[in-house]
Amino acid sequence: MGLLENQVALVTGGSSGIGKSIAYYLAKEGANVAVNYYSDKEGAEDVVKSIEALGKKAFAVQADVGDEADVARMFDAVFNEYGNLDILISNAGIQKDAPFHEMTLKDWNAVIRTNLTGAFLCAKEAVNYFLKRGVVEGISKSAGKIIFMSSVHQEIPWAGHINYSASKGGLTELMRSLSQETANKLIRVNSIAPGAIKTPINEDVWKDDEKHKHLLKLIPYNRLGEPEDIAEAAIWLASDKSEYVNGTTLFVDGGMTLYPGFVDNG
Repeated sequence: MGLLENQVALVTGGSSGIGKSIAYYLAKEGANVAVNYYSDKEGAEDVVKSIEALGKKAFAVQADVGDEADVARMFDAVFNEYGNLDILISNAGIQKDAPFHEMTLKDWNAVIRTNLTGAFLCAKEAVNYFLKRGVVEGISKSAGKIIFMSSVHQEIPWAGHINYSASKGGLTELMRSLSQETANKLIRVNSIAPGAIKTPINEDVWKDDEKHKHLLKLIPYNRLGEPEDIAEAAIWLASDKSEYVNGTTLFVDGGMTLYPGFVDNG
């Protein structure tokens, strides 16, 4: 029996990178999975095939998480397919980088819309269902689990990426405030804050020897993270192993938030 046997999980942004790995690991632990994608249908279908090869159920569902009607349609699809939901992994996110004085309102709004408003819309749908359903004995000690995908940049300023950092800072207080509001209903809300993870979004850095070497100076553990590092953390937070953990950000960053510039006394 896996840690998440007979549970249903929805992973937004599940067609590649961290979301792809989380979806697969959820299935390995026994969950049936809905794999959300925005435009990468082929990637999402590949994830579904890999999950089905494990003998678990999965399906791909297209939706723009920043669109309220799309989010409602996505959740309807999950309930039509599985009749249930136990875990929301709110992972969908984008970057549109520029120096602050050159950043357009369009790019500011796009990042906030996906990374923050999208998390709000998905969590709202999940919370409404968890409140109505409550705890299901024999499935989980919690009425529902929500895990937001944040970033070390909820803590570390990131010049040239101000819209992204602002979205993750806002996500932190969304998570904390929502947890405070729903904990007495046994709904657990937490975040994972990855550091530098080897995904397609930063491929230009970790495939370049010089850039890779420079990046490692920011990571005391002296390696980049893998998507599986985040997936393992997500499994723990989604399972009853972390049943008393609520309103917390779990940093999975190799120590990136430890001010590595001070390792030799600054």
